[in-house]
Amino acid sequence: MENLPTIRTNMPRRWYVIYTRPRWEKKVDELLKLQGITSYCPTRKVKNQWADRVKEVELPIFNSYVFVFINPREELKVRVTLGVLNFVYYMGKPAQVRDSVIEDIKHCLEVFPDTEVLAMQYLEVGDRVKIKEGLMNLKEGKVVKIQERTVIVVIDTLNCVLTTKVAINSLELIN
Repeated sequence: MENLPTIRTNMPRRWYVIYTRPRWEKKVDELLKLQGITSYCPTRKVKNQWADRVKEVELPIFNSYVFVFINPREELKVRVTLGVLNFVYYMGKPAQVRDSVIEDIKHCLEVFPDTEVLAMQYLEVGDRVKIKEGLMNLKEGKVVKIQERTVIVVIDTLNCVLTTKVAINSLELIN
């Protein structure tokens, strides 16, 4: 009798990251769910001002990224979904995300619904920022130094110069 490969029917599901067309995150999330695929597009509510009205809209936290909870047999189904460009790869394989990371994102959005992802490359010395949590919550200041995942901010509205070390994810860039 020949040695035929065995087909595993109950392969474990894992979280992966997919790259979408720009501004298609919510649509891709919806299309995946319509196909029975568990997906997650973290969003936050933002008030947008138009000339005639103010409207609250949900914007994706991560531009062009959606998380999918699939087994390897569902990979093709995800790839052929309209708006999906590819999986995000790490070391030659689709990048897996630990369940705990997804849970941390969900928890963070529950506790801090106005969370905003601010990539390090967009923050520079001299930028004006607002602190979003902690003792200096809602205080504004200027970035004076960037160290790995923390930033030193000078808070100048207290009639003196006060510096504080703040986690990058606790800052909001002010235009």
